[in-house]
Amino acid sequence: MRQIVLDTETTGLEPALDHRIIEIGCVELINRRPTGRTFHRYLNPERDIDEGAVAVHGISRTELDGQPRFAEVADELLQFITGAELVIHNAAFDVAFLDHELGRLPGERRTVNALCQVLDTLALARELHPGQRNSLDALCKRYDVDNSARELHGALLDARILADVYLAMTGGQTAFALLDAQAAPAAADGSRATRAPLRLAAPLLVLAASAAELDAHAAMLALIAKASGGRCLWPADAAATATVTAVPPVQLSSA
Repeated sequence: MRQIVLDTETTGLEPALDHRIIEIGCVELINRRPTGRTFHRYLNPERDIDEGAVAVHGISRTELDGQPRFAEVADELLQFITGAELVIHNAAFDVAFLDHELGRLPGERRTVNALCQVLDTLALARELHPGQRNSLDALCKRYDVDNSARELHGALLDARILADVYLAMTGGQTAFALLDAQAAPAAADGSRATRAPLRLAAPLLVLAASAAELDAHAAMLALIAKASGGRCLWPADAAATATVTAVPPVQLSSA
C-alpha cells in the first residue's frame, strides 16, 4: 500500500478569497514504512501573505520571490501523489487549497479526490480520543513523538511528524519488524547488510498450576458444563490430564 503524508502552508485561510499555497511537503510510505522519498517545494503565491499566516509558518512574501509558481510544479506533484492514499491532518483544509490550485490550471479540471483516496488523521484522532485535544502537537505529546524542532509550522517537517504520529496512532511500533533482504539498505558496493540473528538466551519460564488449582479449575468446568447443558468446550476431565512442557530456546534469523 502506498501512502503520501501531505501538508501545506498557505497565504491565509480561505481559498475562496484566492489565498494560495506557498509550501507543499510530502513523505512517502510503502506498507507503513517511510521510503525516504519526499516531495517539497516553496511556491510563489503571486499575492501578499496575511500577517496571521506569517505568525504561524514564518514565511515572508519576499522569501518566495524567485520560487516556482504552482503551475510549474503541478505535473511533478500529481505524478508523486496520484493513486496513493493521502494522509492529511485536517484534510478538508489542504484538499480545498489543492483543488483551488488545480482549478486555476488550464485544461480539464482535476480534483484531489478524483486522483487519490484521502485519510483525515484529525477525524481519526477524534474517533479514538473523543472530547480531547487532537491538534498535531497534542497528538505528539500523547504518542510520545518528538516535535521539538517544530517552533513554527513547516510543510515538510509537519508531514514527517504526522507520519510518525499516524503510524503510532494506527498500529504502533514498526521499526522492529523483520525486513526481507531486499528492504535492507545497500552498501556502496551494492551488497546488502545481513542482520545478526535474534537469540533468546534461556528457555521461557513456564509456571504450572498446583494440584489445588487444577482441582478448582476442574470443579469450575464441571459447574459450567452443568449450567450449559453439557456445552462446555473444555471437558472437566481434560483439565486433569493436561500437561505443560517447557519451551526450548528459540533462534530467530532474518538472514
